[in-house]
Parts: sequence; C-alpha cells; structure tokens
Amino acid sequence: MTPPSIPTTREEPVTVRVFTQRFSPTPRGARLARRLALHRLDAWGVPYGGDASDTAGLVVAELVANAVTHGRVPGRDFELAVRLTGRTLRIEVSDARGELRPPALGTAPPVPLAETGRGMLLVEALADRWEVLDRGPVGKTVAAEVDLTP
Repeated sequence: MTPPSIPTTREEPVTVRVFTQRFSPTPRGARLARRLALHRLDAWGVPYGGDASDTAGLVVAELVANAVTHGRVPGRDFELAVRLTGRTLRIEVSDARGELRPPALGTAPPVPLAETGRGMLLVEALADRWEVLDRGPVGKTVAAEVDLTP
C-alpha cells in the first residue's frame, strides 16, 4: 500500500457563506431585507460603509424594491438570498410573479423626469453580471453578481 501523495501547491479553501430570508412584500419588508443583508455582509468581513457594502446595499435595495412594487402577489412573500463565494457576491431576489420581468436594457429608456424606471439601470451599472431566472413552480428570481476587490 502506498501512502497518499501530498500536494506541493497550497490551495485556498472555498468558503461559501449564505443568508436566505423571506420578507413581506411591503416597503418595511424591503428596508428590513436591505438592513439584514448589510449586517450579514459586515459579519462576513465586508465592512459596513465600505465601497463593496454600499454597492451591495444599492443592488439589494433596487431588487427588493422591484419585488415589492412589481412582483407582489397578495399572501406571498419575496425571498432574498445573499451568497459570498470567495470574492464573488451573488444577490438573488425571488417573487411570485413570473410573467412580469425587468425589460432588457435599451428597450425601454426611462422618461427623463419620471420618478421611477431606473432601478435596473442602476443594477446594470453596479453589478458585474445579472440575469432573470424562472423559479418553479411559480415566479422568477432576479440575480446580480458583484466581484469584490481584495
């Protein structure tokens, strides 16, 4: 029997941190989602008030505001999931309205003086990637990823 080989290069272990919570589809639920996400990131070593935390806070705020405003179904909560894998932060917001999806960028520019309609433009500007996924059996998930700098 031969002894196991010992690797000569040292690899960093991949640690995945996950926070998932359901919230009521109300402005109060949206505020709580943002606050808890930032609190969790701070506990994971992404300091509150830093650039990464501020970016994450804005992305969470826009995605949950869309879920509350456009994805609300009476009696159904929305779900926030925040995952930190290495230096990639993935924010997912799921709601029960699969038929209403954010428009593809460039297809419907916001009205110049309108008070709404710029949320996904902010997400596009702040996130490195974003997508809309089907959520079974009903609903959708809007996910955005932010690459954090070391």
